Amino acid sequence: MVPGGADPESAPHLSLTGFEGPLDLLLDLARAQKVDLAQISILQLVEQYLAFVEGARQIRLELAADWLVMAAWLTWLKSRLLLPAENEPDAEAEDAAGLLQGLLQELESIRALAVWLDDRPRLGEHVFARGYGEDMTRIDRSGLRVDLMGLIGAYLAMTRRRGRKRIYAPPRPRYWTVTEAVSALHRLLNTSEVAGWQKLTSLLPAQSAASPRARAAAMASALVAGLEMAKSGTVELRQESVFAEIMLRAPQGDFQEVTES
Repeated sequence: MVPGGADPESAPHLSLTGFEGPLDLLLDLARAQKVDLAQISILQLVEQYLAFVEGARQIRLELAADWLVMAAWLTWLKSRLLLPAENEPDAEAEDAAGLLQGLLQELESIRALAVWLDDRPRLGEHVFARGYGEDMTRIDRSGLRVDLMGLIGAYLAMTRRRGRKRIYAPPRPRYWTVTEAVSALHRLLNTSEVAGWQKLTSLLPAQSAASPRARAAAMASALVAGLEMAKSGTVELRQESVFAEIMLRAPQGDFQEVTES
């Protein structure tokens, strides 16, 4: 807001919004003098302010009440500085002038701080906060409850199993022995139903048919058993040609006589 009749470029601009008021106008007038606030002429500043208020009569009274209060106080300050009372010391006026200078300096500092704060980077506009980290919470749904001692025991058992050397040992085959063949020959010869010559292969057990090796082992055991029994005279053996069937029977009388002679 500019008072009527004033030059818009040179006249100070009046702002009644926020916390701005007469003190802001005084600060603008002091800045126009381009001198240090501590060395400013209070009388010259008061005259400029009163001249501005005099030219702002068009402003509504309810909006300019604080301006008029400041003008009245500054008028009193001007009169005391120019014409101090003879019976009263002028220290009160000087203190008021010093107070006004202090207020202007404080307002200057507040404005400088406001500018500094306004230039600071704003969160969410110039700088951004770190995003929320991903939740890495593990939820155990296995239902297992293991204590420390159980875990250590399981680890030791696994270590022992790994430390063992497993050597492959195939199962040993069960062959027909000579002793078993001798027993089978005795049972065959003591049976009254068996008479005459019998094939040696008829004595082989059923397990000899499992594999050729088992049959060869059983045939060898039966032959050795027959030779041992023939040597002792408990059985007779006969083979008509090479690679022919070996026959056996219980000893007969003529065989015993030929053997004795």
